[in-house]
Amino acid sequence: FPVRLFPLREHGMNWHARPLTCQEIKAFRKSKEVMDRFIRAYKLMLGFYGINMVNEETGELERAENWHERFENLNRFSHNNLRITRILKCLGEMGYEDYQVHLVKFFLTETLVEETLPNVKRSALDYFLFTVRSKEKRRELVHYAWQHFKPQSSFVWGPRDKLQKYR
Repeated sequence: FPVRLFPLREHGMNWHARPLTCQEIKAFRKSKEVMDRFIRAYKLMLGFYGINMVNEETGELERAENWHERFENLNRFSHNNLRITRILKCLGEMGYEDYQVHLVKFFLTETLVEETLPNVKRSALDYFLFTVRSKEKRRELVHYAWQHFKPQSSFVWGPRDKLQKYR
């Protein structure tokens, strides 16, 4: 069977790759070597997308020096959005829920605030946001997206009355 860099408990585009089992996830999470490799793979992919990890403990991110050229690639090729969704889901499976939050917020900022990734915006809102496992963090991110979405009246990713009262 082919080995995946970011395995999940569900089938992806490659139907020959076997989905992970709960037992395998537990075994991965217990292995320091596997988890170190996982973080190295995550950082490698971040670099490919023009993103640097600032703090490995928190998962905080920033643009890499080559961000402009890498963002052009992200805007041009939408298949990257599927990979990012997969990475986000895998982060959650492996216990890196804080990393999920930082990566989603990074993409929300770049799409809605900085407007550097217009062709990623839809995926960030439709898919990336909803990979975040923590309900509380997901709500915060939906609220953040709503605050920066233009026009706000067209925001469909959360109930307007609850978004207005949030916090």
